[in-house]
Amino acid sequence: MTARLPLKLLIAAPRGFCAGVDRAIVIVERAIEKYGAPVYVRHEIVHNKYVVDSLRAKGAIFVEELDQVPDGVPVVFSAHGVPKAVPAKAEERGLDYLDATCPLVSKVHRQAERQVEAGRHILFIGHKGHPEVIGTFGQVDAGSMTLIETVEDAESFAPADPDNLSFLTQTTLSVDDTAAIVEALQRRFPTIHAPKGEDICYATSNRQAAVKAIAAQCDALYVIGAPNSSNSLRLVEVAEREGTPARLIQRADDIDFAWLENVRTLGLTAGASAPEILVREVVDRLAARYDVTEEQVETARETVSFKLPRELGAA
Repeated sequence: MTARLPLKLLIAAPRGFCAGVDRAIVIVERAIEKYGAPVYVRHEIVHNKYVVDSLRAKGAIFVEELDQVPDGVPVVFSAHGVPKAVPAKAEERGLDYLDATCPLVSKVHRQAERQVEAGRHILFIGHKGHPEVIGTFGQVDAGSMTLIETVEDAESFAPADPDNLSFLTQTTLSVDDTAAIVEALQRRFPTIHAPKGEDICYATSNRQAAVKAIAAQCDALYVIGAPNSSNSLRLVEVAEREGTPARLIQRADDIDFAWLENVRTLGLTAGASAPEILVREVVDRLAARYDVTEEQVETARETVSFKLPRELGAA
C-alpha cells in the first residue's frame, strides 16, 4: 500500500459562525417551535446552503418577497436587514413577523437615519445588490445615499454640498479595501463625518486577521462558504493579497485534489455563515487521502452574543 503524503492543516481561529448568524438561525428554529411549521423566511436567513437546507427540513420556507408569504403565517426577516417598507407592509397585512437583522447591521441603519436627520448626504461603501446594502438604502429617503464601491468611485464622486457629507459601510467588507476608500474620501472631503466606531463588524475583521496570520505559512488556502457570502469572498481576497492561492468551497465535495497536488501546508477557514460541521467534513475528507496533522492558529477570542427578540424570550 502506498504511503499517504503528509498534509499540514493550519486552521484559522476565529472562523465560522458569528453571533449575528447564530442569533438569526436560533430565531428561525424558535419561531418554528413557537408557531409550528411552516414559518416563512424572507431571503436566505444567512448565506449558506447547508444552513438553509437544514432549516428547510425543520419547516422553514424561504421566499424572496413578502408577496410570496400567505396571510396568517409568521415571517422572519433575514440577518442582512430589510428596507423599512418591508416590515411596514407586513404590519399592513397583519402578519406576525420576527426581525433577525444582525444588531450590528441595525446599528448602521440607525446611523443612516441620524446622518440624514442632521442634513448630511451619506456615501455608503458597499457592494451593489447585496441584501445588506439594499436594506440600508431602504432606511432613508431615495436620494439620501450614494453607493461607493471602489477607490475610483470615491475619487470621481461630485457632491452638491461637499461640506455636508458622511460615510457608512457595509459590515462584511475587506478591511484593507475599505480603508483605502475611506482614505480617499477623507482626503477629498476633510469635513466628512465618520461613523462612531467601526462599521465593519468584529467577526469580519477577526476572520480576515486570522487568515493574514496563517496565509504566509500556507501553500494554498481553502475558505468554506457560499459564493453569495460577502465575508467569505473577502477571505479569499485577503489570502490572495498575501500571495497565497485561495479558493472558496461550499463543502468537502468541492475539494479539488489536483489543485492540492504540490500543497504540503493547507490553510483552512470558514466564513461567518458556515457551520463548524462543514469544517470537520472537509478535514475528514482530506484525512482520507493524506496523513493530516492539524494546527489551530488563534488570533482572537470571541465572546459576543446577542439577545433574541422579546417575542421569543419564552419559547
